[in-house]
Amino acid sequence: MADPADTPADLPPCPSAQGGGTGLLPPELRGWMLLLAATGAVEQRLRSVVKERLDVSHDEFLVLCLLAELPREGLRMTQVAELLGRPKTRLTYQVACLQHAGLVTRKTVCGDKRGVEIALTDTARRLLREASAALSETVTEALAHVMGPEQCAALIGLLPEAAAKPGAEPGAEPSVVA
Repeated sequence: MADPADTPADLPPCPSAQGGGTGLLPPELRGWMLLLAATGAVEQRLRSVVKERLDVSHDEFLVLCLLAELPREGLRMTQVAELLGRPKTRLTYQVACLQHAGLVTRKTVCGDKRGVEIALTDTARRLLREASAALSETVTEALAHVMGPEQCAALIGLLPEAAAKPGAEPGAEPSVVA
């Protein structure tokens, strides 16, 4: 794991995380702001670990993660761009870097000469398996740093159905990963 001294300085707390919910924002927007703050904290801490463990950029890492959740046949580039919310031209550059590093393969889609499909290589799968403990620990630590019970409750407010999962106690406080 990266030395904490090598990680960027912590960002100031998100105003929505200051508690109370006394501002002008409705709970849904407050929850959204908390989600953005938590995502930013995770991304900030992951950047150095991803570079150290996988030697790829954060955006390239997102491509690898998306492909890691799929069967070996891969995904079309247009689908990857849509799922990650990235411009196709930027994705083309990222995939070229990943291909040059031996982490993805590219092939033309059968029956569609303009379609391109990408998939993880065995090397990428091995590297992701080896790095997964450090990466998940980094995510957990970053979330624990910015998420307390009040913030978790605000986020649960965005998805009330999630709080009503089978086995969940009605009105129970969401658990915090620490």
